[in-house]
Amino acid sequence: MPHSHRAGSPGPTGTAVYEAEQSVPAYDTGFPVPRLGAGLQLLGEYQGSGFTEPRYLVRRGDGQVVQLSRLLYLVAGAIDGRRDTEAVSHRVSGRFGREVSADNIHYLIEHKLQPLGVTVPFDQEDDKVSGPTADLLLVLKGHRVVLRERQVARIASALAWLHRPPVVALVLGAAAVMELWLFLVHGAMTPVLEVLEQPVLMLVVFALTVASLVFHEFGHASACRYSGARPGAIGCGLFLIWPSMYTDVTDVYRIGRAGRMRTDLGGVYFNVVFILALAGGYFATGHSFFLGAIYLAHFEIVEQLMPAVRLDGYYILGDLAGVPDLFGKIKPILLSMRPGRPVHPDVADLKRSARVIVTAWVVTMVPLLLAELGYVLWNLPRLLATSLRSLAEQLAGTWFAFADGEIAAGLVGILGSLMLICPLAGAAYLSVRLGGRLVRAVVRATEGNLRLRLALAGAVLAGGAALCGAWLGGVTPKPLPPQPPIAPILQPGVPEIRPLRTVAPSPLPSTTPPSPPPAASTVPLTAEPSASPSPSASSSAPPTPSASPSAVRTSATPRPTRSGPTPSGSWTSATAGPSPSEGSPSASPSESQTPSVPPSTPPFTFSSPAPFPS
Repeated sequence: MPHSHRAGSPGPTGTAVYEAEQSVPAYDTGFPVPRLGAGLQLLGEYQGSGFTEPRYLVRRGDGQVVQLSRLLYLVAGAIDGRRDTEAVSHRVSGRFGREVSADNIHYLIEHKLQPLGVTVPFDQEDDKVSGPTADLLLVLKGHRVVLRERQVARIASALAWLHRPPVVALVLGAAAVMELWLFLVHGAMTPVLEVLEQPVLMLVVFALTVASLVFHEFGHASACRYSGARPGAIGCGLFLIWPSMYTDVTDVYRIGRAGRMRTDLGGVYFNVVFILALAGGYFATGHSFFLGAIYLAHFEIVEQLMPAVRLDGYYILGDLAGVPDLFGKIKPILLSMRPGRPVHPDVADLKRSARVIVTAWVVTMVPLLLAELGYVLWNLPRLLATSLRSLAEQLAGTWFAFADGEIAAGLVGILGSLMLICPLAGAAYLSVRLGGRLVRAVVRATEGNLRLRLALAGAVLAGGAALCGAWLGGVTPKPLPPQPPIAPILQPGVPEIRPLRTVAPSPLPSTTPPSPPPAASTVPLTAEPSASPSPSASSSAPPTPSASPSAVRTSATPRPTRSGPTPSGSWTSATAGPSPSEGSPSASPSESQTPSVPPSTPPFTFSSPAPFPS
């Protein structure tokens, strides 16, 4: 469950450079009183930014963070709902160091701040405003507050001591020792397999994982508090369609880069603290599910540090470069890389170090994302067929688990079903959103150029037809064959091992008329030379039975069946007929009837023990 920890990234930038000779229209209606939008917060200067000129941040009531120039930020800071434009001009002039007239203030408010949703239009009665928002694709949607700001502040203050340098060093040292013990001495996979054998333990591990996610968010909040910023609420939302948690730490934009980096790493650091707590639970109780939860926590840490989407790794890289929105720089960076083209204005104001970091991220992530998209399209039939078949088996097995009264297994089966449904639905949602964006971008780029638009449409249709031909022609990889589940407990009702198919022996062509076969017995074969067939045996002479024909019952039509489980490495032959009935002379295991076939084609099947208990 991925989770974001910033409610809004800086979006549209409002820049204004004051010019004394700028022609500003005169207003004959007096001095109106400007007002800020509802819920607007002044965050201050963006500390440690990667821009050449200082940037100032304000946060609108809808959570969108807007970057402003110093002059616009001073104008917004001087508006309190009581001062008119004349009084605002006096206050701004004293702080800006140059005279700014009331007409200048009126012009800046009407043409700069109002379009950004910072101030309310002069002729509007209420204070609700709307402005442009960053159209983010991979962002958290549907926010719902779980813990309010006051509750988060109390808990974050109580946990802030964990971020003191001596405590951090002690925690990391203890974690290193625990990792060496778990992976080199005890073994990490054994407790995972023990947990997979019991549905109730799987539910316990799932509950511990959710607790780890919540504790992760308090790591961000407490690090924000320790660094001098004010943490906001903790809530949940949807990342694509995955349930996710977030912590509003937007206030970190006004503190230094070190504080932001501490806040970014605070969640992963608290994952390490939670792992140590789980290790303590194991040593205190001896229950293996604590170690299973530790193993899964490592995957959560790795996922959080990936900078491909808006998780902790993305914000760590952005704060390292001093650029709050890396995705917003992809297009200008790519346009600036074209030969003979000037640097795009959106990246021209970046410092050299920041531009190098952002460019390295773009040239790494864009090819990676394109390669992943191509791989998915090429393997789409295989992915869909395998996923839908697995989902059908999973849902059917979960239904039968509940029908048989196995509540724990059914609940775990629901979790397994969600693990299949969420990626499929998320991929479909992302494909629709991304496809719509591409279509709109192409329509805007080819506006007024019908020839280019038709050429692009033809290329897309030709590529789609070629891909569909590869799908239908069987060029692309085939769906995966059914496999036994790696974690059977997550797939109740799904067979753990597929039944072996026994092939009946086919008779060899012979030039002589076949003679009636005498009764034969099972000859167990082992790795010992004495148990193997004698090389001097003739193909026309069947094996001599170890018991007399009267001691066994013969069958007119041999019927081979699959042998039962045998020790690993042993060979058994198929039985020739039904077992002796009651009252008949009992036969030893070596006296079972088998069909007579030449030694060169023995009707033997190999049976190995099942990998999971039946």
